[in-house]
Amino acid sequence: METTRTAAALVIGNELLTGKIQDLNIAVLAKELFGLGVELRRVVMCGDEVEVIAADLNLLRSDHDVVFTSGGVGPTHDDVTVRAVARAFNVGVVRSRRIEALLRGYLGDRCTQDHLRMADIPDGADLVSSESVQWPTVRMGNVYVLPGLPEVFAMKMATVRAHVVGGAPFVSRSVPTSSDEGAIASLLETLVDRFPGVAIGSYPRWGDGPVRVTVSFDGRDAAAVERAAAAFVAALPPDQLVAEPGV
Repeated sequence: METTRTAAALVIGNELLTGKIQDLNIAVLAKELFGLGVELRRVVMCGDEVEVIAADLNLLRSDHDVVFTSGGVGPTHDDVTVRAVARAFNVGVVRSRRIEALLRGYLGDRCTQDHLRMADIPDGADLVSSESVQWPTVRMGNVYVLPGLPEVFAMKMATVRAHVVGGAPFVSRSVPTSSDEGAIASLLETLVDRFPGVAIGSYPRWGDGPVRVTVSFDGRDAAAVERAAAAFVAALPPDQLVAEPGV
């Protein structure tokens, strides 16, 4: 039986904890890992404090195969993630000549010593990249250090796909219904018992549209996922099945 590889994410930034900025990166990461067959099991959010980040990171990396950090890798005083990763691994911080050259080439005469802080990496870290992404990603042990800027974070997913070892991809099937959650709760419990290898989720919607609850079926065994979804459809009154646009 295949062993499931697990992942966790550490999202860093005071601006997230105060509601100034909304995180957009975890949904992107979760989708990538799902496609790779890696199970994202935990997400932690913390502020810009070296000791807190290091402590959270040590807990996550000891319990998961791979960990991703998001945020805190810019040139300003509150970008402390690299120092925190170094603290977690009990190493120093060094200047990467490769990243420094990229920064100088990109910024030209505008490059300052503060900009070059973005070339600092934990001592012993690897720089990994992919064919489509020139800028390397810092990897320290089983920890990938990613930026918080959503556009750059999404770009870095090509590197994740190139370097993160996964398993058999997950298969997903969704069934939109006009049912009430309470009306189908017992049915879903029965299906959970019948199909132990399939993760079944129930997601209600609020509004005036025809879909009130979407039920999802996820697993590595495509046949089992289809059987579970088919069993749900067969047990549901036909008038409670909703065909969404494009489905």
